[in-house]
Amino acid sequence: MAPQTLTDYERKRLENIRRNEQLMASLKLQSMATQLSHSIKRPRADIKSYKVDVEKQPRTQDPTVIRRSLRTRGLPADAKGLGDDDSPESPTSPEASPRNLGPLSMRAVHNGVSSDRALIETILGIEMKPQMGGSVKGEFGRFEGENISGAVKGIGGLIKKEENGVESDLKLESLTLNQENIARVVPGNVSNMRFFPTSNLRMVVVGNRAGNVGFWNIDYKEEGQESGIYVYHPHSGIISGISIQQHCMSKIFTSCYDGFIRLMDVEKEVFDLVYSSDETICSLSQQSNDPKCLYFAEGRGGINLWDERTGNITAQWTPHDDRVNSIDFNSENSNIITTSSTDGTASIWDLRSIDADKFKSLKTVGHKRAVHSAYFSPSGRSLLTTSIDNTVGKSFLKFKAIWGWDDAHVFIGNKNGGIDVISPLERRTIFTLQSPYLSAIPCTLAAHPFNVGMLAAAGAKGRGQVHIWTLG
Repeated sequence: MAPQTLTDYERKRLENIRRNEQLMASLKLQSMATQLSHSIKRPRADIKSYKVDVEKQPRTQDPTVIRRSLRTRGLPADAKGLGDDDSPESPTSPEASPRNLGPLSMRAVHNGVSSDRALIETILGIEMKPQMGGSVKGEFGRFEGENISGAVKGIGGLIKKEENGVESDLKLESLTLNQENIARVVPGNVSNMRFFPTSNLRMVVVGNRAGNVGFWNIDYKEEGQESGIYVYHPHSGIISGISIQQHCMSKIFTSCYDGFIRLMDVEKEVFDLVYSSDETICSLSQQSNDPKCLYFAEGRGGINLWDERTGNITAQWTPHDDRVNSIDFNSENSNIITTSSTDGTASIWDLRSIDADKFKSLKTVGHKRAVHSAYFSPSGRSLLTTSIDNTVGKSFLKFKAIWGWDDAHVFIGNKNGGIDVISPLERRTIFTLQSPYLSAIPCTLAAHPFNVGMLAAAGAKGRGQVHIWTLG
């Protein structure tokens, strides 16, 4: 077969390609691009991570069920439905299913490759040690209800402006993020996070969008497969709340959008079912002086009070027109409560004056959009709300601003991958925490109540990583 001859157009094209390659080589553009790529890459931290038992690993998605007609399966027309061979495979045994209406053994829902005995002993051990009377927060005076009426809208939400200002000894430039303080605590995206309220332990509890609850003991020093990280799967959906009472740390409440509330009783080694509903459980909280009662938000605008002593709901209210996104108690007066709602309001209530026929707020603040959170300051004299109509900007990410360890600083993640520090007095961002190791936009933050300068950050799309800032 005779070889094909090139047309004038094809010869001209090949000549142009060779000339362009020679020009690129003379300019050394390829080598410059390679050097630039290496210079802008973030350093990869050798982070700790949970270890999952493959046999216990839950399915993250419902399996696809292929429906076939009776005719194609060779069955008579009067056969009833699909056979057992077409049923989706259950990810766990019935006893360990998060939808089980009963207690779940901690061992059954533990997803680790080794025993969680070290975690159990650690939590029970801190119960035996004497605890401080209160956190390091709240050293700036007592709450007075009439002061809240003078609050003004500030950056990040509603912040009371003090006449004499608030001084702080915290050196923001000393906050650092080290590689050893980064860990992948849970699979998937983080939805909720809390520190253990004790000076004897640095441990964070993390919930994700798949129903997992993870524990990271930051002080864990022993070498092993777990690295101080333990993961459980007691729920089947987004973890909406975590509550750890300072006077009863072996009992941890968790709530979920699937309508379940469970009590992790470390002494009994079970996740007890406290409450189940067809409605969404949006948030939960407890008074600092009452470990037996639990306040939680259910459905569209409802709040329930559950009493462990009776095992029943003892009171119900509907303070909002849409779901309640946060519940917080005043540190100086536990009868004063604040709530935020998707209806665009945040309110302050006095529990002593609430009954079924009378439900009037002490103060209500309106926003143009949903209010994601409302928190009292450490002193109890100021209120901070976060809404998507504020300076965070229009975003699908749900940022929640939190107070630090005094009334002088507010912390909130930004869309550039940093953490802004806002001064309520100056009503502006005064500092931004940044690190090349912060790998995701920090939407969820938590401050250790007893360890000044210890701040946990997790991204909505951070693959379960938790970053712990400490004083350098």
